[in-house]
Formats: sequence, C-alpha cells, structure tokens
Amino acid sequence: MACRAGMDILVLQDAGRPSSWLGKKEGFMAEELRGAPVAKKITSELAGRAEALKERGVTPTLAFVRVGERPDDLSYQHAAEKRCQKVGIETKLVELPAEASQEEIEEAISSLNSDDSVHGCLLFRPLPKAIDEARIASIMAPAKDVDGITPGSLYGVFAGEQQGFPPCTAAAVMALIDHYGIALEGARVTVVGRSLVVGRPLSMLLLARNATVTLCHSRTKDLFAATRQADIVVSAAGRAHMLTRDAFRPGQTVIDVGMNWSEAEGRFVGDVATDVICDIAEACTPVPGGVGSVTTAILAQHTIEAAERTLA
Repeated sequence: MACRAGMDILVLQDAGRPSSWLGKKEGFMAEELRGAPVAKKITSELAGRAEALKERGVTPTLAFVRVGERPDDLSYQHAAEKRCQKVGIETKLVELPAEASQEEIEEAISSLNSDDSVHGCLLFRPLPKAIDEARIASIMAPAKDVDGITPGSLYGVFAGEQQGFPPCTAAAVMALIDHYGIALEGARVTVVGRSLVVGRPLSMLLLARNATVTLCHSRTKDLFAATRQADIVVSAAGRAHMLTRDAFRPGQTVIDVGMNWSEAEGRFVGDVATDVICDIAEACTPVPGGVGSVTTAILAQHTIEAAERTLA
C-alpha cells in the first residue's frame, strides 16, 4: 500500500506518546498522525468556555471577510464554520466580489471594528494584486485580529511578548508538535517558506522554544541540502509537491503545511511528495486532515480568548 500524497510527516519520541497515537498501518513504513485528535481536544475545552461567556451575556462571534471565491478560501471557510458551530461560536460572512476596490475592503474592516457584537475577524488572504494588503491589515482592530495579521500582533510574536495572537497556522503547527510530544529543545529545524502567514512567525515561535532554526525559501541555494541537515522540516512554501525524496533523509520530522489546489488531481495536495518518501518517513499526517484541521481549532480558540478579553 502506498503512502497517500500530500501528507505531513512527523517523528515522535519513543517515550511519552499520547493515547491518540495511531501506530503504523499495515504496509506503511511511516506512522500516520492526524490533526483530528489535536483539534478535538482543543474544541472540547473551548465549548465550556463559550458556554460560560454566553451565561455572562456574551455570544462569541467570528466574522469572515472574503474577497472573491478562491477554492482554498472556500474550503477553509467551510471547515472553520463547522469548527465554530461545534464550539458554540456564531459566525458571519462579509463577502466581496473579486474586483472589490481598496476602499470597499477597508470600509468592510472598519465596519467590523466598530461592531461590538463581533469579537474576531478573519481576512482571507492573499488579496487581489491591486489591493494594498498591508494597508488593510494595519486598519484592523488589534483586539479582533485573531489570525495575527496586524503589526501589533506580529510584533508580539517577534518580540516574544504575550500580546495579540500569533497567526493561526503557525500556532497550529506548534499545537500539533506539543500534542505528539515532539522535542524542540536543541533541535535543528528547517522552515521552508518566509511568509508572514506561516514561515517567519513560526520560526520565532520555534526559537522561543529553544530550537535552532534555518529559514529557507524558493531562492535558497541548494535547498535540499538545508532540509536534509535538519532534525525537523516544516514546509510552508505553497508549491505542490516541491519537496521530493531527495529533500529528505531517514529519521526526520517533516511537517507539511501546504494546501495547494491541484487542477490535475482535482484535490488539495501538500508541498511534500509524500508518496515517494513514505518508506523513509517515521510518521505522517494527511493533507488535508493534518495541520489544517488544527488551524480551525486555533482560530476558534483565539476567538474565544478575544471574547473573554472584553469582560476583563
């Protein structure tokens, strides 16, 4: 049986494996780890907090701002809506056409800033090329920035201070690592992808846990040499199957954050060509079904925290 394409790979320590450890499937060299147990644990804890907020007259509410109908945006929106429903978070959608102007998007964000019934705001990115995305991010109220896109939130991540919220996907990677007991202290970690959505903030979160981090990107010379030397590889480049067998060596931890729409395959695939490395991998999480499922749980967690802060 071949290992499915588009999976995250994780190496676990021999000791202290949680009860959600799935073990090896027959015919697999790699272990399969799913994000579902991680997300379920987070979600179950959040449900009680949402109920406590409602008892105090606060209904936690998350607003989505979507420009156009990109397949990956729609997929994430639907998954996030389901997660919020399980937790007890209300959602609302602000949907703008793909040709929306800078002013229209800014007006939508400003309206949500002044809406006291909304506690969290998620802006789907990337925005159309004609839009000044940095300007849009800068006008969002930091208190409602549950996906860590405002300058204040990012400052908190890079300065190592507990303010705002880190980007959800970066935080989801950390939650997955913690859940499965992957050691970071002193580990060599190569992060592929330098975006402010995942790569750079994740590097800071890893550094805060005493990992030694190498940040790479598509123009890194001899990229595969950088990934092979690492104990842990995190790929967040957003390029389908860009990391092939030659990028890895036996015994590594490889976390595939990629969610790339493949027209040829008619589905989402990861950055890692996992079907050709499963015989040297130690463990796998599916794409979709790995980091992505945890990301929606982190989004819900940040929304609950933002609602709780209004009562502080």
